[in-house]
Amino acid sequence: MTDFPPGTPSVPAPASASASVPVDSAGQHRQRGERPVRVAVLTISDTRTEQTDTSGQYLLGELRAQGHEVVGYRVVKDDAVHIRSSLVAFVREATVVLSTGGTGITGRDVTVPVVESMITKPIPGFGELFRMLSYRQVGGAAMLSRAVAGLVRGSVVFAMPGSLNAVKTAWEGILRDEIGHLAFEVERHGQPGVPTTAAARPAPALSEVSGPPTPPTPQPGAGGGVAAGLGRHRKGSQGDDRF
Repeated sequence: MTDFPPGTPSVPAPASASASVPVDSAGQHRQRGERPVRVAVLTISDTRTEQTDTSGQYLLGELRAQGHEVVGYRVVKDDAVHIRSSLVAFVREATVVLSTGGTGITGRDVTVPVVESMITKPIPGFGELFRMLSYRQVGGAAMLSRAVAGLVRGSVVFAMPGSLNAVKTAWEGILRDEIGHLAFEVERHGQPGVPTTAAARPAPALSEVSGPPTPPTPQPGAGGGVAAGLGRHRKGSQGDDRF
């Protein structure tokens, strides 16, 4: 999705779900999900650093303000191996992983095929809702975003565009009031092949999550999917955080 024009407000957040939703099954689940969630944030960018990562810093501030536990944060290049190894590390520690950047259609936008190759249960409604909200702001350019979400082992991974306005749209319009509900749904019956004690693992030390990961050697049959053939992509002439 292209950056929103300067001054364009993010989408108005819906009224608090717990206050507006009738006490039905979904409402009850939301109420049970009103608790701190273990969340990791991954920024994918060829140009940003932790100091200039406005989208990532926005998410970190919002998560902490709501009392959620941030168990990891990284900024990595638009590189499939680095993206995948970061996600593998984060889904071991977090119930929700929020990634920003690399969801467009340029040659170096490789986030989506990496995430899709790891997903075991897709959540197509996230991308559909995100593009619906974006269309109200930027019109047909919203189709350029391939924002995607789904379960990866025992975690939910959300891949969003990198621009700050796009991240605000996803957070304020979709995720903020549902993140506890999502965590509740993921954990209440467990996930196939995922130990039920995963949520009890301690958070990694800062030194384990702040730097770029060491790329692993891809193994045949390790679930690499289409992403296994994606490596480094030549940096283009424009900024990389538009999608």
